[in-house]
Amino acid sequence: MLPRTLTPSGRRLFALLGASLLAVAACGGATPMPTSAPPATASPSPTDTPTPQGLSAQPDQTGLPVGWAYSDLDGVAAPSELAHRLSVAIMVDDNKVARPQSGFSSASIVYQAPADGGEDRYMLVFQEGTGSDIGPVRSARPYYVYWAAEYKASFGHYGGDNQTLYQVIPAMSSAIYDMDALGGKSCPYHRISSRAMPHNAYTNTAAQISCAAKYGYPDTYQGPALRPFTEDTPPSERPESQTITVPYPTGTVVYEFDAARDAYRRSVAGHPQIDQANNQPVYARNVVVMFQAVSYYAEPGHDSRPIVANVGSGKAFLFKEGVATVGTWKKASNSAVTRFYDETGNEVQLVRGLIFIQAVPTSMKVAYV
Repeated sequence: MLPRTLTPSGRRLFALLGASLLAVAACGGATPMPTSAPPATASPSPTDTPTPQGLSAQPDQTGLPVGWAYSDLDGVAAPSELAHRLSVAIMVDDNKVARPQSGFSSASIVYQAPADGGEDRYMLVFQEGTGSDIGPVRSARPYYVYWAAEYKASFGHYGGDNQTLYQVIPAMSSAIYDMDALGGKSCPYHRISSRAMPHNAYTNTAAQISCAAKYGYPDTYQGPALRPFTEDTPPSERPESQTITVPYPTGTVVYEFDAARDAYRRSVAGHPQIDQANNQPVYARNVVVMFQAVSYYAEPGHDSRPIVANVGSGKAFLFKEGVATVGTWKKASNSAVTRFYDETGNEVQLVRGLIFIQAVPTSMKVAYV
């Protein structure tokens, strides 16, 4: 048990420092997947409390313990071997029968975007956090590959549509480390017996990272410099509340700002979202809504496949600490980092912690109060 006298920041640092002494679990061979989960991850695991406050953002990382650094993806303080380890992006199901899913509270960045048949799908991106259970893992689509390429991530998925598998992934082979369960890289995946296929494939960060090494992938972050971060405002300066509503067809997403926690509690289809991996509610520190053109193309034998236009620029809403900013998203190329700007053209500084990026059609009515 952590000492009660520690601040929330101190408790988070204490937990991470102790956890950093644990070893990473090994992964099995690329034989057919077992029906039971591999050993639980032994990687270091951040707590689910808000990100540390009051830490210096100077390049020399003044104010952090020796051997610690700010993570590349979400700006969270962590032991250096975690703060700069290979980013891992995993496609996750959002069919109604796939809920509740696992892994959200340990991710650094979460994308949600339209998918086939009027549904949506997630991509969870991990770095310093340990996802002891992630899933259900599902298939890839082109625009998710382009988002994963922003972080030069190991890209975990269960196959994909023809355009993704035979055009996009080969074209982006230098920008991602492909980890397709149906493409000869089954090592990090397993199926569970409590759910029906195709909603029962799972993985975890320890298996993903150890299997990446097996396939000759690096173990450290290979991507570019990412987004700027800022420290938390004092509690007295935060608004008491804010509500954000994103009306996806298969489940409206609502964020409720908790001023004391300095984070947004997430609900889906009228129910608080719970991470099944740890039975904890899901909180976002930053919420970004990107309005993007969505088109469709036909693939024989399937519903129309969506294409989200994520290269270029468009309108964006950015939410942090109970405050809304109307601005612009910009992505210069398929592998370039998507950046967010306010109305004056300055890049928006996010607060340290989990970033939810909601990609929505340009016609969607996103509300906030």
